[in-house]
Amino acid sequence: MLIQIHTLQNYVPSNLNRDDSGSPKDAVFGGFVRGRISSQCLKRSIRRGDTSPFRAEFEKDGLLGERTKQLPTIIQEELTALGADKATINDIVARVPEIGRESSKDKRKDDSEDGEEESGADEAIDAVEEFTAADVTKQLIFLDRKTEARSMAERLLALYRKNAKGWAKVKIGEITKALGASIPRSVDIAMFGRMTTSSAFKNVHASVQVAHALSTNTVKQEFDYYTAMDDLKPDSEPGADMIGDVEFNSSCYYKYCNVHWEGLIANLGKENSDVARRAALALLEGFIFAQPTGKQNSFAAHNLPDFVLVEVSDKNLPVNYANAFLRPVKGFGDKTLTANSVSALSEHVGRLSKVFSLTPERAYLSVDELPFLDLKAQPALDALKMWLDGKLPKA
Repeated sequence: MLIQIHTLQNYVPSNLNRDDSGSPKDAVFGGFVRGRISSQCLKRSIRRGDTSPFRAEFEKDGLLGERTKQLPTIIQEELTALGADKATINDIVARVPEIGRESSKDKRKDDSEDGEEESGADEAIDAVEEFTAADVTKQLIFLDRKTEARSMAERLLALYRKNAKGWAKVKIGEITKALGASIPRSVDIAMFGRMTTSSAFKNVHASVQVAHALSTNTVKQEFDYYTAMDDLKPDSEPGADMIGDVEFNSSCYYKYCNVHWEGLIANLGKENSDVARRAALALLEGFIFAQPTGKQNSFAAHNLPDFVLVEVSDKNLPVNYANAFLRPVKGFGDKTLTANSVSALSEHVGRLSKVFSLTPERAYLSVDELPFLDLKAQPALDALKMWLDGKLPKA
């Protein structure tokens, strides 16, 4: 089963998601420059945003993961909770920052065998290093603390006790291989996936896909020139004490995501079908309410979607409807940009459905009660959530 969510969301002047120069992200689509919000930004907003229901729904149950380099500190805390003595904890934690570096060590070994001389720096890395709990792993690791951190600490402790004297000389690849790949059960890892280069963690294929949001309209970047004054400077001394500028735009974004139900169940485990159900409903609400945080203190662009469409189908055939806006939409007369965007989307979905025999079950929500296909709009978000809940498989 496939669940697809489409929204149209018009933002006031804002800089929600910046590139490396501080400009709002954009993209050329259909031959025109559009505003863009990256999928990474949207996913982060859903997972960790204050306006998203994810943290309130799952954090208290330990069902949210943490993307971090602080694995040594986490393992130290778990070993302490297991009652390990200080010397044992220090010995084990000293090796934890090496997790995720197995492949680079193997590469250096291969290069050496090919006749290339290793530098003194590489030799120092290959030697047993003095790590402390303050050290971090080389890569970010998306970790399920509830089911993985304690289990990993227990397995590390068991391995250490088998070979405490030779622990410092055991290759990290042998340690992680002996640990075995841990399987997470957090909702966000199950939805958004995980990839590491360490055999200590099982890679997870994402069950949710999130598109980069694109504006339905052509975007025009603008600049806000601003000044700041010294509050304590005498009025007799005119002039600004700081000047600057910030780039912004105003766009109506088409946003799209989907969740493959069977993939979500596989990632969470069949015994957690009730969690999967909660996750699908939380994703819908999170996709609606989560807001990027870029420059919000300067622009306060907290605008909710004007239109939400949910599709449910037995066939795993995702369809992104962004091509409805290949020709940029404009507002004119008494028709707003959002209203015309809904009309363009309705016409496009109708054509695609007819040509390709697309027959998903659909329900939609419209703030301004705009027509869409021949459907009757849901009266409120709670009704839309109830509709989706009724389409999900029963446990």
